[in-house]
Amino acid sequence: MVDIAPSMLGANFGEMKKEAMLVAPHSSYLHMDVMDGHFVPNLTMGPDLVKALKGIADIDVHLMVSNPTDFIQDFSDVGADIISVHVEANNPEKAIKLIKELNIKAGIALNPSTPSTAIEPYIENVDLILVMSVEPGYCGQPFHENSIQRVREYREKYPDKMIEVDGGVGPENASLLSEAGANLLVAGSAIFSSPDPIKVIEDMKKG
Repeated sequence: MVDIAPSMLGANFGEMKKEAMLVAPHSSYLHMDVMDGHFVPNLTMGPDLVKALKGIADIDVHLMVSNPTDFIQDFSDVGADIISVHVEANNPEKAIKLIKELNIKAGIALNPSTPSTAIEPYIENVDLILVMSVEPGYCGQPFHENSIQRVREYREKYPDKMIEVDGGVGPENASLLSEAGANLLVAGSAIFSSPDPIKVIEDMKKG
């Protein structure tokens, strides 16, 4: 069975806490996409939102930012359980070191267009690999099918690492990703646009 992390970017921002409380009992984490308007074109979710949701579920913070070291302490202070930084960002090595010094699980993320080998210099120091299955920045994009092969490749090379997949994930591809070796699936639109979000989560968990 695969774990699910609902992406709060897909939730109704006016009902964020209510929607988080609805999905949390059926989920392993709440996934928070943090964007700086530079690494990706839009701005979202600061530490105050994480603070508001902490205690409802464990928090998985995905830093889609150019300078992750500027953000890590703030998200640590409000209780992030996982912080992932992009291999395409500035100085991921320094960012990962800081995350680990704060006793938080560290992840390395990469975009679909980035070569799979780009994470190799950092892999020994991270707990998880975050495979982006869409180009980052917007909710509801189509899934990149080559992400399944990337997950399979990473599972063979790194059997002890958690593998998380984010972007275009839903019941239609959850089983393929789970079979390929993913441990944690992030879904926003598929869950929060459904009339029955809990059913979507439970269907995805079954793989």
